[in-house]
Amino acid sequence: MMRLGLTSAILYDMNLAQLANFCFEARLKSVELMCWPKDSDDKRKYAGVTHVDVVDVIANGAGRVEDTLYDQGDTRISALGYYPNPLDPETGETVVGHLKKVIDAAAVLGVCVVNTFVGRNHHLTVEENWPKFLEVWEPLIKHAEDSGVIIGIENCPMKFTGDEWPGGKNLATSPVIWERMFSDIPSDNFGLNFDPSHFVLQRMNIVKAVTEFGPKIFHAHAKDLRVDTDRLDRVGLFADNPVSWHTPKIPGRGQVPWNSFFAALKDVGYHGDMTIEVEDPKFKTHQEREEAVLLSRDFLESYFDSPEDETAQA
Repeated sequence: MMRLGLTSAILYDMNLAQLANFCFEARLKSVELMCWPKDSDDKRKYAGVTHVDVVDVIANGAGRVEDTLYDQGDTRISALGYYPNPLDPETGETVVGHLKKVIDAAAVLGVCVVNTFVGRNHHLTVEENWPKFLEVWEPLIKHAEDSGVIIGIENCPMKFTGDEWPGGKNLATSPVIWERMFSDIPSDNFGLNFDPSHFVLQRMNIVKAVTEFGPKIFHAHAKDLRVDTDRLDRVGLFADNPVSWHTPKIPGRGQVPWNSFFAALKDVGYHGDMTIEVEDPKFKTHQEREEAVLLSRDFLESYFDSPEDETAQA
């Protein structure tokens, strides 16, 4: 059955013990833990967060992380998360090296999912990116297979700032591209970390995507999005910065059709984790960000089985 959890990037100013305690007290069943390099200088918003030092896990084992989590309650790790651009012509080799370490650490921790981006050279077309995509991702997926880890690719276009225009920094944004990805790299360990809000941004059908790619959805993010139609009418879909006509929102305050989204997930037999991801600019301070998580939980809880249901099915 599905579990409701948290993506840890929004609580970047908590250490792992504090984060685990918050998740336990907030009745969240799982947490996706961010795994950027400890010395990361990535200043992109929501990047550079390290709740698990994968180098330490590889060197010293799972004990420190497991002890910290278990001391705080029974929150499980839904996935390890690291979201760079593996196809970046300047930094790609470095981030691919770290991504392999995240996969290795997941294997040590007994975590079956690593979430990331495919990446993209945003100056090139999809067709021009494809040879590099295959060059990078065929060995990465083989490494994941050998490690017993599955890779969930988030469908975010990464096309929100001037240095991401015109193509965005993630290829895996649409069903037609997913179909080609999974055809060219046919692996049971290669799938999706599905975020419905990115389909609202692209004016695409969420239910159709879930129905078609249900078996490939390994993990999901719970985030909403609101399109400012008046602004969109002024600047158009091809505005240099889509931020000018949309705003990320917490679940229930945007335009994701949550009823039909959850119904579609249940129809395709999805039993994984859905982690709350907060990017709503209304919530800035630490206290406000904690509040955003709790408000998101309150909205989403009705879509998940109650503890009584779990006991009855056991």
